[in-house]
Amino acid sequence: MNIKYIIDLNEEERKSLLELTQGGKPGARKMKRAQKKVLADEGSTDEAIASALKTGTSTVFRTRRRFVEGGIEHALTEASRPGGSRKLTGREEALLVATVCSKPPEGRARWTLELLADKMVSLTEHEDISRATIGRRLKENELKPWQKRMWCIPKVTPSFVACMEDVLDLYAEEAPETPVVCFDETPTQLIGETRSPLPAKPGETAIYDYEYKRNGTSNVFVFVDAHKGWRHVKATRRRTNIDFAECMRDLVDEHYTTTPLIRVVLDNLSTHKAASLYEAFEPAEARRILRRLEFHFTPKHGSWLNMAEIEIGVLVSQCLSRRIPDRETLVNEVAAWTKARNAAGARINWMFRVEDAREKLGNAYPDVEATREAKAA
Repeated sequence: MNIKYIIDLNEEERKSLLELTQGGKPGARKMKRAQKKVLADEGSTDEAIASALKTGTSTVFRTRRRFVEGGIEHALTEASRPGGSRKLTGREEALLVATVCSKPPEGRARWTLELLADKMVSLTEHEDISRATIGRRLKENELKPWQKRMWCIPKVTPSFVACMEDVLDLYAEEAPETPVVCFDETPTQLIGETRSPLPAKPGETAIYDYEYKRNGTSNVFVFVDAHKGWRHVKATRRRTNIDFAECMRDLVDEHYTTTPLIRVVLDNLSTHKAASLYEAFEPAEARRILRRLEFHFTPKHGSWLNMAEIEIGVLVSQCLSRRIPDRETLVNEVAAWTKARNAAGARINWMFRVEDAREKLGNAYPDVEATREAKAA
C-alpha cells in the first residue's frame, strides 16, 4: 500500500464522490478519478484499483498525490496540456497562405490538402507534413481553396444603376393598374429511360437505371406577374426571335386582353428586342402589339433583378428536376404545375427596394464628384 499518499475521505467528500459516480453525466476521465478515490478510501491497493478500472498504477499514484497535495477538486480536474510544438513557423504559414491563394498546379482544378502538403515539403526543409497540419492552418486562416463564389455585380456603372432603380420602382408599386410582367426563359433537356424504373416500396427506395437516352432539348418561357399570384409557362422547341415575338403576342392577345399597356421586365438577351416582332409579323401587326408593350430591361450582369428567374428556380426544383422524355410530356407537366401554383395564388415577396440598393450598394455607386473633378481637370 502506498504510505506516502493516503486518501482519507470525510463523510461529505465521500458522499460527493459517490453522487458523481452514480448519477449525472460527468466526463469519463473525471468519473474514473472519482472512482479511484472512492476505492483508495476503502483501502484498495494501487494494483487493485488499476485492475478494477483498467488503468495503470502510475495513474492511480498521480491521482492520490493530487488529492493529498491539493484536495478533492484539484484531484478531479486536470492541468491544461501544452500539446506539441507547431509544425510550421510563422514564415512557413505565410508561405502556405500565399500558395493557397495562387493558381493550382497545371492539370488540377483546385488545391487539395495533399497537394498543399507536397508543395510545402518542396518549399521548406520539412521531410513530411501531414494533411491534418495543413487543414488546421487553413482553418485558422479561414481559407477554403475548394470553394469559389460568383459575383452578381462586377461593376456598378451609371447605366447599371439606372436600369436597376427603374426595375425596383416597378416592383415597389402597390396594386398598379398597369401590370408588370417579368419574362425569361430556360433550356431543358429531354431525357428518356433505357429501362423501366422500379417504384418505391415500404423499406425500399425507387430504383432507376443510371443509363439514359437523350431526346434533344426544349425551351421553357416563363411569364410571372410581379404583383399578382399569376404565371404562365410555355414550352417551345427553340428560343428564336420568332418564338419571343409569339410570346409577346400571346401576352397581349390571350393573357391581358383588356389592358391598354403591359410593362415587361426582361434581360438583355439578343432576342429580347422590338425588332424581333418585325421579323415575325407584318409591320402593322408588329406595331399593334408593341403599342401595348413597354420594355424595362434589367442591367447587364443584373438578371437576378428579374422575378422570372426566381420563378424558374421554383419550376426547376418542383417540376423539371427529373427525367422528362419528350416535349409532349413536358407541355403537360408544366401545365399541371402552372395550374396548381396559380390556384394556390403563390406570389414572390420581393423585399429589395431602391432605398436598400442605395444603402447596401452605396459604396459601389458611381462617384459623381470624382467624375466632375476628372472632367474639370
